[in-house]
Amino acid sequence: MSALDIEAAARVLRDGGLVAFPTETFYGLAALASDTRALARLAALKGRDAQKPIALIAADAEQAESLWRLPVPSQAGSLIARYWPGALTIVCASADHVDALLTGALSEVGVRVPAHPMARKLARLAGGPITATSANFAGEPPVTRVADLPAALVAQIDLVLDGGETPGGAPSTLVAVRGDQLIVLRAGAVNVRG
Repeated sequence: MSALDIEAAARVLRDGGLVAFPTETFYGLAALASDTRALARLAALKGRDAQKPIALIAADAEQAESLWRLPVPSQAGSLIARYWPGALTIVCASADHVDALLTGALSEVGVRVPAHPMARKLARLAGGPITATSANFAGEPPVTRVADLPAALVAQIDLVLDGGETPGGAPSTLVAVRGDQLIVLRAGAVNVRG
């Protein structure tokens, strides 16, 4: 099912479903971060290695910081102030309640507040952070249009939130904050060194 209704998509997520949705780069696949069953379904559908973490999207900095161990490092706060909303995923030590399917083999979780207003609104209406993994099967290229979503994937999810074509380009930059260190894990759309 395809829809423009963000509220309908948020209801699907609250009910344990999976939703394809637009971000500031590519289409993502959302499950509510607090729903262990939905996360397991997402990981199985994508064929993801359980050791590989799943990044998240939050509606705002407060939602994002609820995923991290307190106190949030000052370096993370500086990155938030400078680059959010935007294509920067910040990885910090995870709070105890964060599902192991999100952290993979690490004790950290990555989250961003995206520049795409539909993605932020979806996380807000769903009531918590959502997964930001690309709407494709593991190893396949990400897509910028609903028409290019893999038919086999669409057949196994609950809703496609059509926000039109996304810009594509570089994925979000992935930066880990570990103590006083900033470590670029993946170069991407945002240059944190500049």
